[in-house]
Order: sequence, then C-alpha cells, then structure tokens
Amino acid sequence: MAKEYVGLQKQITRNNRSCVIMLLSFPAIVLGLIYAACYVWAFSEQLNSLVAIPWKEHAFEYFTQVGPIAFLCILAWFLIAYFYNVSIISYSTGARSIERKENKRVYNLIENLCVATGTSMPKVQIIDVPTMNAYASGINESTYTIALTQGIIDNLDDEELESVIAHELSHIRNNDARVMIVSIVFVGIFLLLAQLFYYLIRSGIASAGSSSRKRGKGAGSLLLLCFVLMILCYFAYLLSFFIRFAVSRKREYLADAGSAEITHKPWALARALRKISGNSDIPGIKDSAVSPLFIDSSEDASFFNFFTSTHPPIEKRIEFLEQL
Repeated sequence: MAKEYVGLQKQITRNNRSCVIMLLSFPAIVLGLIYAACYVWAFSEQLNSLVAIPWKEHAFEYFTQVGPIAFLCILAWFLIAYFYNVSIISYSTGARSIERKENKRVYNLIENLCVATGTSMPKVQIIDVPTMNAYASGINESTYTIALTQGIIDNLDDEELESVIAHELSHIRNNDARVMIVSIVFVGIFLLLAQLFYYLIRSGIASAGSSSRKRGKGAGSLLLLCFVLMILCYFAYLLSFFIRFAVSRKREYLADAGSAEITHKPWALARALRKISGNSDIPGIKDSAVSPLFIDSSEDASFFNFFTSTHPPIEKRIEFLEQL
C-alpha cells in the first residue's frame, strides 16, 4: 500500500501537470461564459424585436467587443490573487508572521527538517487560536509559508509537532501548495461571479416590484441575462470545485507518507492526528475556500461529503500511517 503513495518526483510531475491543465482550462471556461452571455443577450434582442435580426452574428460581434475586456479584467484579478496569495490567505485565516525569538522551538524544528530534506527555510506564521491545525501556502521559495495554530504548538509534543511540520513541508516539496492555491483562486472567482449575478437579479426584481409602471422589455432581458450567467457561473463553480476534489484527496495521503519518510516516525503523525481530530475548527474557516489547505478540514462524515470532501477521513489516514 505504501508504494502507491510514495514517489516524490512522480507526484511533483503530476502536480505540475494539474497546475498547467487548470491554468489552460480557466481561460477556456471564462471565455465560454462570456460568449454564453453575449449569445443570451443577442437572443433576447431578437425576442424583443419586431423584425428578424441576425442575432447569432450579433452575439459573435458582442463577444469580440466585450470578451477581451472582460477576460483581461478577470485575468488581472487572477494574477493579483495568484501572486499575493500568501497575504490573502493570511488575512483569511488570521495568521501572523513570527521571528525566531518569538518561538525558538518551532523555528528549530522547521530548520532541522529543512536541513534534513535540503529544502529552503519557509516563512513561519502563527494563528492565535486554541484549536489545533496547520497549513502550507506559497507558490515559490520566496513565498513558501508554514502556519501553525497556537493550540497545535501548545498541545503536541516535539515528535508530534515535528511530524505535522514534516507533513506541511511535504506539501511544499510536492508542489501541493501551488496546485491548491490555483484551484482555490478558480473556485473563488466563479463563486464570486455567481453571487454577483444573484444580487443583480435580486436588485432588479426588487426595483421592478417597487415601480408602478412597466419598465420595458430591456429590463426583462437584462434580468434574463443575469439569471443565465448566474446558472453558468454556478456550473463553472461546481466544475472547478470537483477539479479541486480530484487534486486534493490523494495529496493528504502523500503528505502523510512524506512526513513518515522524513521523520521515520509514522506513529508520531498518527498520534498527532488523533489529538487534532475533533479539535481543529477555526472560526470562519471550516466552509471557506482556504479550508482545503489545512491538515484537517473538519468535514462531516456524511454520504455527500464522502464524494466532495477535500480530505480523507482522519481514521483512514491513521490506518494508512500504521501500515508504514
């Protein structure tokens, strides 16, 4: 069983391939959404017109006009999120950077593991909550970061904490952090767009209901356009969401195996996971886009979550570690 999960270079290659596929699929999905919007708008014009118009040609014309502008705006946002991901994630999680003098124990454990694996020293952050959790983030050596909650530092012994840090270091070495950040950005963009169109629809319906006069067919066409776009964005959101599941689950087993390989103490991580289980919730994080980054996402063991969870059950991970 262990052979299925061990193989650093193979996993790095897979993660790099997944990252490239997502980067290529993102503009294709966005352009598809933009064209669908233009198509619906042109079709609504045909419905509102008293004479036949070449609405399909109009749809393509609108696409050539609006598509590049809309795509560049979303691409700019994506690039900002991609390159400033550590700051954005730190803000979302409440993590703050610390220096060596603030916690020599954590720094020494990380430095020793970095020396043993030939990995550059990542930045270190603390989340000031009593619960136990940790995550790795960053897309390159200058941004790689390991964040630990105060609770996990206080409640784990040195061997257990070392194994957790080795788990997060494995995510960095495997390029898991980079892949997950790309997927998080995708999911966040589509969800935000879907919510934007939902609020536009609500505002439009409220405005129409408060008016005593007929607002005209144009307003109805705009509401129809927003409704179709909302549905398409939610569909793209679900699609990117399931892409994230595909690249998330196995990475936890791989990082667990990586921790065992680095520390030669699989039992230490198993013991740490037992302590973390049921005591990892961070306010505002459980259902957020960044929750897949954490060592435990505290997802419910429901039938639906069996197919949609980003983490395997901790019991399965412990069982896997006990077989190493």
